[in-house]
Amino acid sequence: MSIAPNNSFDPPRPAPAALGWLAFLFFIFTQVYAVVTSPADAMMGHLQKMMYVHVPAAEVTFAAFGVVLLASLHFLWKEDERADLLAASAAEVGSLFCGLTLVLGMLWGRPTWGVWWSWDARLTSTLVLFLIFVGYLSLRSFVEDPHRRGQWSAAVGILGAINVPIVFMSVKWWRTLHQLPSNPRSLSPEYLRGLLLNLAAFTLLAAWFIWRRYEAARYERSAEHASQAAALGGYDG
Repeated sequence: MSIAPNNSFDPPRPAPAALGWLAFLFFIFTQVYAVVTSPADAMMGHLQKMMYVHVPAAEVTFAAFGVVLLASLHFLWKEDERADLLAASAAEVGSLFCGLTLVLGMLWGRPTWGVWWSWDARLTSTLVLFLIFVGYLSLRSFVEDPHRRGQWSAAVGILGAINVPIVFMSVKWWRTLHQLPSNPRSLSPEYLRGLLLNLAAFTLLAAWFIWRRYEAARYERSAEHASQAAALGGYDG
């Protein structure tokens, strides 16, 4: 089964470019604010400031893959092609931030643990999550039929998203080098303010990236539908 050409499949209204610049400037502000206002940690010194990029990157990774889960389920239920494109857009952005999380974790782990990489439960499960979504994106590039691509991608996306709580709980379920998740009540206000501000900044950036990628995907599919309609003699040009 394939999705029939649909002349009503119009691209979305473009988001104002100013929103992207505001998100980026807010991100710069929160980074500077967190670094300048937070004192050096008693044990890790200024290395603690990696928290302001590593933790938010991990959190928005989970959120993006949550979008993949919801959009994939919606596609399987309603067969709405827009949901498939949203899932793919969120998967791309989530994979980007997941890769960033791994790199930042390695940079933080080297001076903390003495090694760049350990087959720690948190690191290993995060790597598995990253590889699942790299496979998701690869699958989409190899399957041409939109309906089949959407179905197969949705299955892989749901499987990958199910791994998110495993990654989150890994430090509690298994003996691990990675520290337990930070508790907001245990953080001093100087650290907590910077962390929450950066979490908001990363979330805005990720949402902007997802929406822009979704816009591009809708334009691409709109052009494909128009081309298919023209080939079938149903497009006036």
